[in-house]
Amino acid sequence: MALATDTPVLEVTGLHFGWPGVALFHNLNLSVPAGVSAVCGEESCGKSTLLRLLAGDLRADSGALVLRNRPLSTDSDAYRAQVFRTEPRSDALDAVSARAWLTTLPTRFPTFDLSLALDLAHGFGLDPHIDKPIFMLSAGSKRKVWLCAAFAAGTALTLIDEPFAALDMASIRFLHGLLLEAGEHPDRAWVLADHAPPDDLPLKACLVLGS
Repeated sequence: MALATDTPVLEVTGLHFGWPGVALFHNLNLSVPAGVSAVCGEESCGKSTLLRLLAGDLRADSGALVLRNRPLSTDSDAYRAQVFRTEPRSDALDAVSARAWLTTLPTRFPTFDLSLALDLAHGFGLDPHIDKPIFMLSAGSKRKVWLCAAFAAGTALTLIDEPFAALDMASIRFLHGLLLEAGEHPDRAWVLADHAPPDDLPLKACLVLGS
């Protein structure tokens, strides 16, 4: 498999990974450009796993990942500081409020803009929920919190799993506008993982995984 693009933000060469008894990726090569790209495919084809690999959160069996000339293998801290990956299904943040969590992120991501994150929370209609413990939020509101963080992170690479799932129509429209703007960014990359490419959203590239 190959994702053909130009001006890559992230380059992946010879990626191999599989779970016990299940080979997912064999000699996968990707060049991810600035703007918005997508990884698509059916359930359990490896979309979320690929995002975890690109983030450096899951170790590949072999292969090289280089983000803005920083190899994951030799400069992992600097690599990971330039990647934000959404995890809306995680329960690790359940005990804290959205606002409290967002205020911690500038220490992890030097480019994180807290003011922008709070503005995005307003745009997603989170004002009534911003100070509630995250476990009290609906699936859609949890996803909105992660999206606020993703678009405020300022990282070179932003990885968003199922961006539109469980969102209300107003939030879908708001997110669509954010992605249209992201698509014009000259030196940052967003990769979306979903069952199909999003409607009416120009993509720089799209990788379709097999079942």
